[in-house]
Amino acid sequence: MMNRDGITPYERIGGEPVVRALVKRFYELMDTLPEAYDVRKLHAADLSGSEEKLYLFLTGWLGGPQLYVEKFGPPHLRQRHLPFAIGMAERDQWLLCMRQAMEEHIDDAPLRSALDKALTELADFMRNQPG
Repeated sequence: MMNRDGITPYERIGGEPVVRALVKRFYELMDTLPEAYDVRKLHAADLSGSEEKLYLFLTGWLGGPQLYVEKFGPPHLRQRHLPFAIGMAERDQWLLCMRQAMEEHIDDAPLRSALDKALTELADFMRNQPG
């Protein structure tokens, strides 16, 4: 997802500090928004492990260093999420938190829109429950 200048989304949003802030805010929202209850209950009480893994994954997914792959190997996201019942509600709640976090941390509206489209497709791919 590079633009004409060959600049990655990772670079466009500000690299490591912005990805960390985005992921931190995402999990803060998941932990505090009542409307994120269903997706929150799929996670451990301590969100720090999930936060670190999402940071590592998003860094590479956005075109930065492949930190997740270096530490854990290929993401195999769907396979890793199969133990969790992920339906429409969980997908939508995950996206609600991510969209708000992106709104707060990514100023580039066209990039935010492109990321939203890609993350929506990714979140939909994670669904493993009917409906």
